[in-house]
Parts: sequence; C-alpha cells; structure tokens
Amino acid sequence: MQYGRERLIPHSAQHAHTHQHTNHPHGPLTSPSSVFTLSHNIKQEGMYDWSEGGEQKRSREASEGDFSLLTSMLGLLCVRGAAVHSSVREIGAVIGLHPAGGLRSSSLALGQQYSSIGSQPILCGSIPGLVPKQLRFCRNYIEIMPSVAEGVKLGIQECQHQFRGRRWNCTTIKDNLAIFGPVLDKATRESAFVHAIASAGVAFAVTRSCAEGTSTMCGCDSHHKGPPGEGWKWGGCSEDAEFGVLVSREFADARENRPDARSAMNRHNNEAGRMTILENMHLRCKCHGLSGSCEVKTCWWAQPDFRLLGDYLKDKYDSASEMVVEKHRESRGWVETLRAKYAFFKHPTERDLVYYEGSPNFCEPNPETGSFGTRDRVCNVSSHGIEGCDLLCCGRGHNTRTEKRKEKCHCIFHWCCYVSCQECVRVYDVHTCK
Repeated sequence: MQYGRERLIPHSAQHAHTHQHTNHPHGPLTSPSSVFTLSHNIKQEGMYDWSEGGEQKRSREASEGDFSLLTSMLGLLCVRGAAVHSSVREIGAVIGLHPAGGLRSSSLALGQQYSSIGSQPILCGSIPGLVPKQLRFCRNYIEIMPSVAEGVKLGIQECQHQFRGRRWNCTTIKDNLAIFGPVLDKATRESAFVHAIASAGVAFAVTRSCAEGTSTMCGCDSHHKGPPGEGWKWGGCSEDAEFGVLVSREFADARENRPDARSAMNRHNNEAGRMTILENMHLRCKCHGLSGSCEVKTCWWAQPDFRLLGDYLKDKYDSASEMVVEKHRESRGWVETLRAKYAFFKHPTERDLVYYEGSPNFCEPNPETGSFGTRDRVCNVSSHGIEGCDLLCCGRGHNTRTEKRKEKCHCIFHWCCYVSCQECVRVYDVHTCK
C-alpha cells in the first residue's frame, strides 16, 4: 500500500497498472500500437551512454538550446485553435510575459491567462519545438495536454517562489521561447532544479486533473487500497500519481534521447522531480457524523501540497552532487559517463539532483550566461542570509528609500454579515541593491 519507485519501475507492474486505462479511443498507453513504452528505467537504458557518432548530433541539437521540456510546453501554452502566433513577441503576450525594463526580466504571469484560452482546441502540429515522439503523444492523448501545460506553469511558479531571495531568482525573459534565456545552456544546479520542478509539475497537474474527473482516460486509483486501518475506511478518490508520473516521463523525457551526458543529466533530474511525488503520497481523511463527531472516517491517497515538493527539491538543489564527464570506448563505440566528482562524499541517489558545470555568480548582467545581475533588487537589510543586502548585493551596498502604501486597517465585523475597514497610509523603508 506504500508509494515508491519500487512499485513503479517493474515492467510487469507498470503494464498491470495502466491496463485499466482502456477507454481512450487510441487505447491504453501500454497498447501494442502505442509508440511509447512503460519500461523506461534510467539504469536499464544506460543513463550515461554516449554512442559513437553522437558528437555531430549533439552539436547540432545543442545549438537549439537545452530547453527540451520548457520549450515544448511554452509552445503548447501559446497555440490554441486555428491561430498560430508566428512571432515570439505574440507568444510572450499570450503566456503573460511582461517586460520589466532594461535587462531585467519579469516573472511569468500565472493565473487566468491560461484558463481563458484553455477551452480552445489544441493543434498539435502547430506547437513549436515538439519532437516526433512528443507530437505523436500529443495527438494520441490530446485530452490530457492542457494538464501537461498547466503543470509546467506550476513548476515555473514554484521555481520563482523558491528562488525569490536568491541572486538568480528564476526570472523569465520576454520574446524568447527559451524562457530562462542562456541560463539553462549550462549543466548547472539551476538547470537541474528547473528540470526537476517542471517534470514534477507535469506529473502533479495530470494526477490532479484525473482525480477531478476532467479526463475520460484516467481517474481514481484503486491499486494501492489495502485493508483499511482501525477507525477508518476507504472513500473519496485516491489520486493516481503513478499515471501522472507516467505521462510526465513519456512526454518530458521524449527529447532527452541524445546519448550524451547532458541528456542523461536531464533525464536523471526529471526523474528525481517525479519521485518526490510518489515518496510523499499520504492518506487524507474526512470525518462524518453529527456535529463533527467523526463517527465514520473515510480516507484516500492524496498528493502533497506542491509547495512541499518545491521545498524538498530546493533542499536537493542546495545539496546537489557535482559530477564529472568521462569518455571511453566500448564495443559499441565511444561512451560518455558521469561519475561523482568527489569520491569521499556520498554518491548521488535517484532522488538527488546532479550537475557537472559551475554556475555564474549572477552578480552582474551578462547576456552570455543569462545573468541579469542584482542591481535594483529588493533586499532584506536585517538578514544575514543570501536574501540579505550584504550577500544579495554582492558587496556593492544598498540604497534605502521610503515608500507610502495604502492598506486596509481597523476592520470591524458587523452582524450580519459584512466587514467594514478604514484605509490607512503606512510608510515603509525599501532597500535595493546598488
């Protein structure tokens, strides 16, 4: 009855799980006609293999930027109905990217922008950046594609929350499908986190959508219901996290098929993000009875709050394992492998984030690295942490200004039933980096 990777990876178990999803017109994800397989296992597929002849392909694909999942999903967010936005400027307007002046980029606007267009049909062939496998997936399982796109938005939003006080604050840039700019070109900690949180977001959103009944090809989970515990019984709709993880794996990892170290790193971090969901599934219960007496308690499997997943992956970012790339020749050709750089540290597990290139310090603007610098960033003058003015401003010092803000105050509840408030003007000190 426990959730975990060991329940997901065995090939036979995966087929048994997805065999229930047979009411989709194109058949289950495991049907023989499907172009996808559920036997994906990072270890079995040679996670760090690089076969001979891969260098030319690697250099050609690397020139397109390493934005695999995000590029494809931003295209999905942009294309609705028959209208295809031909310019990147129009794409940015649709998904809510707004300029913040100069080199500074703004956060991705998340909210009603998507829901207002989500009811329009998706034309898979019009989505920029999809590789053939993703295109086939989109066409065969188009019903769940809005949830896939919503999951990426959720991941970006969480990234911006987790890094709001860091020198790199997960800013997005206007007029570019490579939404984070050149930052993700390097195999850095930042790239590791973005891939992990975006993949987790896709799995999370698809799972939630299935439980809410918005798709006919998936629903509630009945595979992890053992005997009920003392004082409660099974009820409600258990969320089918394994199906959400499956969708994320098949779609997000579709572009990571190059047999080089960078694709291996992306696949590993994608999977680490998804595993956070399965490892944090928990029972959620509801009491039934007069006056909340809890005479009967029903429980179901539920995903954790996405904020908890973000906190967990942020800790993994801070403790990410640095790797080194090794190239050697095997019978099938040249192979590139990753190994831990420091043998005396604990070797990374499937749940840890990995990287093999250092990050810029993000103190000064640098178009080549994607750094926007920290000038004019608001800092916390009373903190000695990374969000404090000393560290965030990179030793340049900070400016202080006063700012008047109108706020509601002296609120009173009137029976029955409304609240009246006065409007107060309060003065705050705002500290920004020089």
